[in-house]
Amino acid sequence: MNQRPASGTEAALGSYSRQDETVVEAVNITKRFGKVTALNQINLAVYPGEFLTLLGPSGCGKTTLLRIIAGFETPTEGRVLLHGRDVTMLPPEKRPLNMVFQRYALFPHLNVAENVAFGLRLQRVNELELRERVTQALALVRLEGFETRLPHQVSGGQAQRVALARALVNRPEVLLLDEPLSALDRKVRLQMQDELRQIQAAVGTTFIYVTHDQDEAMAMSTRVVLLRDGIITQIATPQELYRAPASEFAANFIGDANLLEGRVVEFEGGLAVEWCGQVLKNLATTGKAAGSTVRLMVRPEAIRLAEPRPEQGATCAQGVVERSSFYGFYWIHRVRVGEHSLVVRELGGAAVYSPGTRVQVSIDAGRAAILP
Repeated sequence: MNQRPASGTEAALGSYSRQDETVVEAVNITKRFGKVTALNQINLAVYPGEFLTLLGPSGCGKTTLLRIIAGFETPTEGRVLLHGRDVTMLPPEKRPLNMVFQRYALFPHLNVAENVAFGLRLQRVNELELRERVTQALALVRLEGFETRLPHQVSGGQAQRVALARALVNRPEVLLLDEPLSALDRKVRLQMQDELRQIQAAVGTTFIYVTHDQDEAMAMSTRVVLLRDGIITQIATPQELYRAPASEFAANFIGDANLLEGRVVEFEGGLAVEWCGQVLKNLATTGKAAGSTVRLMVRPEAIRLAEPRPEQGATCAQGVVERSSFYGFYWIHRVRVGEHSLVVRELGGAAVYSPGTRVQVSIDAGRAAILP
């Protein structure tokens, strides 16, 4: 489960100072609340410079795991290591971590600069250095000129930037973020996603981020940890998670997925998968025997629709459009093929189909996957 980022991801992260060293490790972490097991034997390694996201539905244990790493919760079993040192019993203030909460928790009677400086004053940082670091932190989150405003005088997105600056000004080795964008409207949230990724790349701090928003996780992360019912089901880069999910749960949770039943057949001296008359070549059929049944995962954008052409009948499945919805730059079609109801995504300039239109359906086999 503790996969190191692939080489392409490492290039995106920048250079690792020590390739084999972990910043944070969760070792056999179990957490029970009474008879409820919130986390069950979690093992996770976090590496320098990562933007690691804990993703999953409500109640899967992601926030509990983050709070254990931060020191706000103590595991029932297991250990938390920072650079190999056991910090399981250390309180939050003794760990080189900072946390940004879902609720920004700004002090309403302090202005923006004073909120950012709060942690530095507790550390008794001298006034000259304090002012310099506050100025740098506010510049990093693009809040120059907001120093004297009170929290009620800034927008939600700006308040989130203040909370981020207050955490970064302490120069933590790891920044923990618990669904920090969930209270923002969609447009501001998308803008903050981009800014968070840029800030993380600029400062090089390791981010551990909690969200239930799949798009957020895919857009920002170098690796995603997918949890369900207190268990890690997959750790992968966003691309791997989307293209090669390890389970039906992962396929359904990450974006839209068509889960289809195919049959392994002999084809051109090898094995392929047949689905509704279409033969899909070059799928990973290792360990499968001709005649066996497999589960296919096909993303909506990997399906193409076309007007019926008899000469292609052997290579395409036949379907009927049930309904279509327009979303600006793309269409979502519901297409009935035999007993299957497919979701198909096409760019906005594609052909428009009325309900009841007969179509030929072809799957891009290179973008399909056999589920384990």
